Amino acid sequence: MDRSFRVRAVCFDLLTALLDSWSLWERVAAEAGTPGRGQQWRSTALRYVTGSGDYRPYEQLIAEGAREVGLPPDLAGQILARWRELRPWPEVPAMLDRLSLPLATATNCPDSLAQMGAVTLGNPFAVVVSAERAGAYKPDPRPYHLALEELGFPPADVLFVAGSAHDIGGALAVGMPVVWVNRLNLPVPPEAASAVIVSNLSALPDMIR
Repeated sequence: MDRSFRVRAVCFDLLTALLDSWSLWERVAAEAGTPGRGQQWRSTALRYVTGSGDYRPYEQLIAEGAREVGLPPDLAGQILARWRELRPWPEVPAMLDRLSLPLATATNCPDSLAQMGAVTLGNPFAVVVSAERAGAYKPDPRPYHLALEELGFPPADVLFVAGSAHDIGGALAVGMPVVWVNRLNLPVPPEAASAVIVSNLSALPDMIR
């Protein structure tokens, strides 16, 4: 498979591709006396989020995920209150510095948290699309379309960098080429057959022509 892309902009998933949100879920669960339950909670909450379609309050969906796995629903508020603890994956700052194209992010969180995440990364984005602003959660097409509209480029000219498997099919469905950063070496879903899969983003700037 060709691992290079001729594109005019790059749109990133925020919470998995660029920011290590996983560690925060683990910390909150551990401090609540349930160490090792953070990823189960996160993956369950992600199912609620990505299955929602139309935007619903993010904290409510996280609380529903906590309740399903036997954690106190009020832990959802702690996740949101501690959002500033999120940090980029180790290779991400240098990778972003090497990209000279317009950058965007389309993220499944409220607008205030999306902006906070952008600040953590040094505000590299020309466009920040939150699920709240788009009115829907990915993989619904609305967040991708809004990012493309505000970038001003057609789908084929914007590379989407997915952090979670659900984003692959969502971005491909609107016509965007996709790189999936599969940090946990998860099973490859059928829809990822036409995506380029990497274990981290160090080489991403070298893949763009």
